[in-house]
Amino acid sequence: AFALVCLAPVLYGVASVDGIFTYYFYTQWTFTLVMVYFALGTVISAYGCYWESQNQSPSGAGTAEASLFLETGLDDNDKGGRGIRGTDETVQLKAGFWGYLMLTVYQTCGGAVILTDIVFWCLLLPFQSDEHFHLDVLMGCIHSLNVAFLILDTILNNLPFPWFGFLYFVLWSCVYMVFQWALHVGGISGWPYEFLELNTPWAPLWYFAIAVVHVPFYGMYVLLVKAKYSLLPKWFPGAFVSRSYP
Repeated sequence: AFALVCLAPVLYGVASVDGIFTYYFYTQWTFTLVMVYFALGTVISAYGCYWESQNQSPSGAGTAEASLFLETGLDDNDKGGRGIRGTDETVQLKAGFWGYLMLTVYQTCGGAVILTDIVFWCLLLPFQSDEHFHLDVLMGCIHSLNVAFLILDTILNNLPFPWFGFLYFVLWSCVYMVFQWALHVGGISGWPYEFLELNTPWAPLWYFAIAVVHVPFYGMYVLLVKAKYSLLPKWFPGAFVSRSYP
């Protein structure tokens, strides 16, 4: 909730300046997606705390988000012929709809925030020649707070970050590019990023390069998560909880 409260004024500030062009840039798309992730986490946690006060967690571990993030079901190997065994019944935990949605958004955000912030700080800002392009507090916040809060949340959460989530990241970028193409079909000229320009002989190479760079950017976040599970148990053996989801 704290992250959401901090991010919302930044997006509002950008919207008050850019108006209808707020979502013309990929950064604002990703920034909003990060806010959606934290909003989902806030709702799931709040509902889970309420549920926990009314019911006992199926695993007995007292997980606050159990009722909304997890569903319970019988083990697939537990055939009906064996009947109901009361407290000896095998219980399987699996992510429900809201759990899968939150995981999908989280895995998409991981690669997207690395892409937007590295491209901005390492490529666009140092080499941008447009006299109207300058760094201010608002621009600095929108290109830093998203990744800062997401990495902090990654350190504290227990969510998986598999390579399979790379597909969600690529799909997210594809949706943005289709959005840009649709704008140009509708008569809007100019591109938010020069490498999206289609009327150049280098366009195929640019788009191929865009597809390729998704791999290392997502890979950076995968390594970050792996480092967390490798280092935190050594640094905080009494506080770190191993991952619950494969």
